[in-house]
Amino acid sequence: MRPCINRCLQLLADDTHRQQVSCPGGPHQGHQACPACKGENKILLRVDSKQMNLLAVLEVRTEGNEAWGGFLRFKKGKRCSLVFGLVIMTLVMASYILSGAHQELLISSPFHYGGFPSNPSLLDGENPSDLKEHHHQPPVNNVSYVKDYPSIQLVISSITARIEFTTRQLPDLQDLRRQELHMFSVIPSKFLPNSKSPCWYEEFSGRNTTDPYLTNSYVLYSKRFRSTFDALRKAFWGHLSHAHGKHFRLRCLPHFYIIGQPKCGTTDLYDRLRLHPEVKFSAIKEPHWWTRKRFGIVRLRDGLRDRYPVEDYLDLFDLAAQQIHQGLQAGSAREPSEMNKIIIGEASASTMWDNNAWTFFYDNSTDGEPPFLTQDFIHAFQPHAKLIVMLRDPVERLYSDYLYFASSNKSADDFHEKVTEALQLFENCMLDYSLRACVYNNTLNNAMPVRLQVGLYAVYLLDWLTVFNKDQFLILRLEDHASNVKYTMHRVFQFLNLGPLSEKQEALMTKSPASNARRPEDRNLGPMWPVTQKILQDFYGPFNARLVQILADEAFAWKTQ
Repeated sequence: MRPCINRCLQLLADDTHRQQVSCPGGPHQGHQACPACKGENKILLRVDSKQMNLLAVLEVRTEGNEAWGGFLRFKKGKRCSLVFGLVIMTLVMASYILSGAHQELLISSPFHYGGFPSNPSLLDGENPSDLKEHHHQPPVNNVSYVKDYPSIQLVISSITARIEFTTRQLPDLQDLRRQELHMFSVIPSKFLPNSKSPCWYEEFSGRNTTDPYLTNSYVLYSKRFRSTFDALRKAFWGHLSHAHGKHFRLRCLPHFYIIGQPKCGTTDLYDRLRLHPEVKFSAIKEPHWWTRKRFGIVRLRDGLRDRYPVEDYLDLFDLAAQQIHQGLQAGSAREPSEMNKIIIGEASASTMWDNNAWTFFYDNSTDGEPPFLTQDFIHAFQPHAKLIVMLRDPVERLYSDYLYFASSNKSADDFHEKVTEALQLFENCMLDYSLRACVYNNTLNNAMPVRLQVGLYAVYLLDWLTVFNKDQFLILRLEDHASNVKYTMHRVFQFLNLGPLSEKQEALMTKSPASNARRPEDRNLGPMWPVTQKILQDFYGPFNARLVQILADEAFAWKTQ
């Protein structure tokens, strides 16, 4: 029989031999057992949401009147001494447990509920080098976690039985316009024909004494961007065009986007790709504008701020636009129709999956599913955009994500508990809502202590494929990139139609060390528990299988990792 969950303590109240059973629900007078204990009067303690028998061998049981007779014959002073001793022992044990030295005293619950950490919402770093750190197994496995596996497997089976990959209903263009009136008024429907990147000239009404970045939200809300904008400010005035007594500036959007995923190597890809002379990126590596800043989100836990207008986002591409402008002017002197070769890229690892802001702004939801997604708006302006996705075994991605964002008490034990907690939360959502509704559920995503949803690649990719063609995507695996950087970069060059590199340039690009490697203190923690790995493999298995079908590539099952 499962041990009593509540704290029950049976004591004598006075010399009249009255009994009182004390439970969290309130006192019950008379000669009766605690209703929660069902007759098992054990002295139990619940600390840190876990239960334990206060005394491993000392139990007070009711075994007829004789058992209590000896106890009742104690003098009042002795009874008080016994009660006082039990209280002192309880306080000492609780102090010992809360100090952190409870690994050997408590039996871990598979569904331990604690405080949820804030969902990271500003940086989504990623790296390829930590792939080599999971070949060894821990010398000792946690036996209690192995015992947890059958109960957790029931949760996963419940989720798997409810998985249904449905097709979303696409919004009408007019509905998109109503949601983003200002954005549609700034970005034109047609771009310059002789620029590979989507660029256009707009009139600049400011005078030469005006700071063009005075109100830019990226500058106002982050000191670390100010030096970047100082460089933009110095170069700004020399790249204005003049016609008919008016000033014009070149505005550009990215030609391609590295859209995800976090902890899958996008930083390393970005650092290598920007070494190509034909590629220019935004002044800030991860603007997170499409998913966060245009809604006024800096960190979701900090609440909403003023929305970043599209002009602030376009400012990030001014240095690239200035180089394109120079090339267009030089080209027009030689051959007006000559295509400018510079392409602009943007690399925010949140673009593919993060739609957490929709609940704050879109009220015409269908059964909890967002009516608009990030890709709807990108496609409305850039139907021919190129999209690069870097993926990784979702099991290893989640552990790397945990090590990167967790602030304290990081361990394989803690990771296991957070995984099982997140799985139960996800199952609770799936009991009432569709898969897509749960994947895009803002409340759930911020409640889960680890970001399970980020590894559900098939769900996001299917939604992107409803608006973009498959040939507009380059889907890479971090495992392949880590083993053969040169091959991966050649695939990227071909996809973006970039010119060849010299041997020196290519050597610099392919032989440089991996970017954003795992911190030494995190490497010392070792790998996750094998049982945790098995649990996550079971959970992600159906989603990986669907990804294999979409991409027609068995490598995306990650069965040999």
